[in-house]
Amino acid sequence: MIDSLPKAELHLHIEGTLEPELMFSLAERNKISLPYQSIDDVREAYQFSNLQSFLDIYYAGARVLQTGQDFYDLTWAYLERCQKDNVVHTEIFFDPQTHTDRGIPFATVFEGIEAALQDGRQQLGISSHIIMCFLRHLGAGAALNTFEMSKPWHQRMIAVGLDSTELGNPPEMFTEVFDKARQAGLKTVAHAGEEGPAEYIWGALKALKVLRVDHGVRCLDDESLVQYLVENNIPLTVCPLSNVKLCVFDRLSDHNLKQMLDKGLCVTVNSDDPSYFGGYINDNFHATQQALGLDDQAVYQLVRNSFNASFLERSERSEYLARLDSLYEELSDD
Repeated sequence: MIDSLPKAELHLHIEGTLEPELMFSLAERNKISLPYQSIDDVREAYQFSNLQSFLDIYYAGARVLQTGQDFYDLTWAYLERCQKDNVVHTEIFFDPQTHTDRGIPFATVFEGIEAALQDGRQQLGISSHIIMCFLRHLGAGAALNTFEMSKPWHQRMIAVGLDSTELGNPPEMFTEVFDKARQAGLKTVAHAGEEGPAEYIWGALKALKVLRVDHGVRCLDDESLVQYLVENNIPLTVCPLSNVKLCVFDRLSDHNLKQMLDKGLCVTVNSDDPSYFGGYINDNFHATQQALGLDDQAVYQLVRNSFNASFLERSERSEYLARLDSLYEELSDD
């Protein structure tokens, strides 16, 4: 059932789709030396003890991305995987500061990603939106600078987000830049409640006025927060395999996704940084279904949530939901 259902992915860092094979290929193309001798060495390095240990490798890998063609190739490889996994709509994050801080022009990054997404619409039938994320560990001033730098491209983005090291970088630090983003007509989302506490989710909701919470698994620590999220239908973009890889949960069987679903939260399943965390969206669905004993109805609800939580126009969303509902009914009858 999982493989057959059309789905949307809402929590995906495009830099986190950099597979070791492409990393080596781009390093060779751009004459960049890597601290790894082989693809197997890279995969061995993908053993993380926490979010920061992952980010150290993540930023090192991003060095191979130098040209617009590199960003195109990275994005196109992800879109081909979307087609394989029956992802028909994706809303991707990109981290401009990861690139501009090492001298890559904003235009190079954005134009390469966008060109691939446009080709994905035309050639693969995959709709998409772009979300620009600020790196919280670099601080509010750097986020404001990035926002100003990105103004010529604002009309071609759907939203801004907040990612990177959560602990010690509460959402309230970024109130000003998020206010400016909303004034510019951009929607807002933020990573909160992954490593950080439930209070960070409240901060994202109240200070940043986010429409969607990325991760948010710590919400169950605060019953009043759960009630608020349910009553206001605030979606949570959960990334199960990522949560295990970064030691948020010891085992996938310990994950609270099913509890969140049972409480009426609008939770979705996503892959986060799939090349680093061992699985794309269908891998996440299959592993989670098996670990938590999810039935077909729960899988269908999670997929339905992905469209309802998206930033699609109402007419597009309705079309996708009609396709999903029809297919689910057909599969259920078999």
